[in-house]
Amino acid sequence: MNEQKTLNQITYSCYYNQVREGEQFVSEHVFSYQLSGTLIMTDGEKQYIFREGDFRLTKRNSLIKFTKQPPANGEYKNISVYLDQQTLRSFGTEYGYTSEKHLQTPPAILLHSHPLLKSYMDSLQPYDALMKGNNEVLLSLKVKEAIAILLQTNPMLKDILFDLTEPGKIDLQAFMNKNFHFNVSLDRFAYLTGRSLSTFKRDFEKEFDTPPGKWLQQKRLQEAYYRIKEKGVAPSDVYIDVGFEDLSHFSFAFKKMYGMAPSKI
Repeated sequence: MNEQKTLNQITYSCYYNQVREGEQFVSEHVFSYQLSGTLIMTDGEKQYIFREGDFRLTKRNSLIKFTKQPPANGEYKNISVYLDQQTLRSFGTEYGYTSEKHLQTPPAILLHSHPLLKSYMDSLQPYDALMKGNNEVLLSLKVKEAIAILLQTNPMLKDILFDLTEPGKIDLQAFMNKNFHFNVSLDRFAYLTGRSLSTFKRDFEKEFDTPPGKWLQQKRLQEAYYRIKEKGVAPSDVYIDVGFEDLSHFSFAFKKMYGMAPSKI
């Protein structure tokens, strides 16, 4: 049984059983508090674990896979505040905040705990009252309050929160070989590599000598074949990890490429 309540920029999640998400593109910075249970996140290279009582910031423009684990005989609970670019730009103009340098940091950051962070999250816990309509003004104030408290308790976040630049043009081959297993659109891959969709497709074919859609499917199937044959992983445990949405589509594509069903490898 799952429950998720959302009021624009504030989300409260409650899960009674393990929920595994395939992946998520994080489009805005997200300030979160782990009320109970464990969240395991990975960017394809490193794993990040957040437990009950942890505060975290997930950076915008990140590709993340995650697993939500409730405690034994308990519930997974998490509350998140989305810090959108428009609010951050307005806040920075009003109070004189700008980013002075671009920081290379992990996509998910464990924040230094502070009583102000806890009291702020406690103020969000009358969820039912927050979910009622006509709370736009209160919501706007609570998001600005979150930004102010984050800056006071974790000053290093200034150069992250107020870095409002878009992704620059980066090495296409390195990025795609690292992130092919994320099931996102070509538009998203293009944006994250600092290209328009048409430029992305053109550059991709020059780099890989094949269209991106075809390359992605072949790369994902090759990775799946390796994990099934060499690592002994079950097909039902592989298909999401390599970027397929459902098992039947994965099995059909696998059989077409290798001449047999993945369960026969």
